[in-house]
Amino acid sequence: MKNLLAAIALLLASWPLAARAGGAKPIDETIDEAFRPIAELMSDVMFFSISIGGAELQLVVVWLIVGALFFTVYLRFINIWGFRHAVRIVLGKEDNKPKATGEVSHFQALTMAVSGTVGVGNITHVAIIVSLGGPGAAFWLIVAGFLGMASKFVECTLGVMYRQINADGSVSGGPMFYLDKGLKERKLPRLGKIMAWYYAICIMLGTVGASGMFQANQAYVQFVSVAGGEGSFFDNNGWLFGIGLAFVTGMVVIGGVKSIARVTSRLVPFMAGLYMLAAFVVLAINFDRIPGAFYSIVSNAFSPEGVSGGIIAVLILGFRRAAFSNEAGIGSSAVAHSAVQTDEPVTEGFVAMLEPFIDTIVICTITALVITVTVYEPGMVNSGGAPSGVELTSRAFATVLPWFPYVLAVVVILFAFSTMISWSYYGLEGFIYIFGAKRWSGIAFNSIFLVFLIIGCTTKLDAIIKFSDTAIFAMALANIMGLYVLAPRVKRELEGYWARRNS
Repeated sequence: MKNLLAAIALLLASWPLAARAGGAKPIDETIDEAFRPIAELMSDVMFFSISIGGAELQLVVVWLIVGALFFTVYLRFINIWGFRHAVRIVLGKEDNKPKATGEVSHFQALTMAVSGTVGVGNITHVAIIVSLGGPGAAFWLIVAGFLGMASKFVECTLGVMYRQINADGSVSGGPMFYLDKGLKERKLPRLGKIMAWYYAICIMLGTVGASGMFQANQAYVQFVSVAGGEGSFFDNNGWLFGIGLAFVTGMVVIGGVKSIARVTSRLVPFMAGLYMLAAFVVLAINFDRIPGAFYSIVSNAFSPEGVSGGIIAVLILGFRRAAFSNEAGIGSSAVAHSAVQTDEPVTEGFVAMLEPFIDTIVICTITALVITVTVYEPGMVNSGGAPSGVELTSRAFATVLPWFPYVLAVVVILFAFSTMISWSYYGLEGFIYIFGAKRWSGIAFNSIFLVFLIIGCTTKLDAIIKFSDTAIFAMALANIMGLYVLAPRVKRELEGYWARRNS
């Protein structure tokens, strides 16, 4: 067996040399060319758009915006009045029942879900929207994060309400379960089953795309940038980095949700703190530019410069990136929150609201400020010469100290790793919904997931973004429709919980 593995490794390592000698294409280029047409076709179908004032208005983004706005109003701006209560629950001052049904604490459920949302997107997507739409796009990203807190409350409350306790005591939950059981209660069993199956398939695709391929790709890009850059050994050997990443990820996910929760409860505070500390150093040195940066973010949101489509284009850009970043309305986080130890589903809905706040309102805003005070200049938008993705954020940090990109490289890899281990659990639950909680379920799905980590390190960013966005937004179609149908049930649960608490 060892000899066989050594032979395969030797063959893969010698491929680039054979390519240069005999005209064969490198592995990275071969995989990219095979994957790109699939990603482009999926993107064209999902992001059907209509032109308004020169801007392309994507209907699926409108679906998310309207949903988040509806739930905010329907629950009387719970994202404001419920914030303090959410913090109290996480601190153990409310609903502190360790013997309640579930597998993880409120804090562990939050960190596991946050690790799935606080990923490379917080660094990469902010850079992308600033380079494409200017600082004003970040304003709409923040607004989307605020409204998304209400969507997150509804979906995560439902996740706990309709979760499934398996024979071995483990918990399975998420949109596929509340769509199935919840719509059955509303006398719509067939529709619920169809929507649940659709969602389960989408979350598996979203797992391998958004959390696997995209996160691995951006970790690899940042690693190459600090390990020699273009022309270095790893530049055309992304599969080697992918194998290492897959091995480390596999060591965690094989232990299931409790193993993931233990890692994320320690990793999330550390990686978020490290990133914000580095960002605060940059902002402190550029302190005099911060007021101007805030002014640019707000003013540019309503009067963007050099953006085709004007304010509508910038608004859509911000909302689309926010949905990818905090996943509000997508329903994925409900999988993690379903495992919480509680007999009051609403409490985890409150806790879940903190995700968009941490992910989008705090971390994404900090990234936007760092870029705006350092490398952004009027006229950069659509200039064609500005870097995009993590390279732009890296350049912003490098303006303060040349070695800051090394710190950012560590953060990016940690962000990517945390997202991958959480999302592997999300995809596994979709797999379990379809195939059942079999002994082989975890091995089968995780093996597929780890292979796609390697593919992500060999595929170019634009193709991965198309594939990832398509899979993520496809989940929202079924999820938000289910949230509308089940919203009255959530409201009654909220009113009952608040009455019990006050009495």
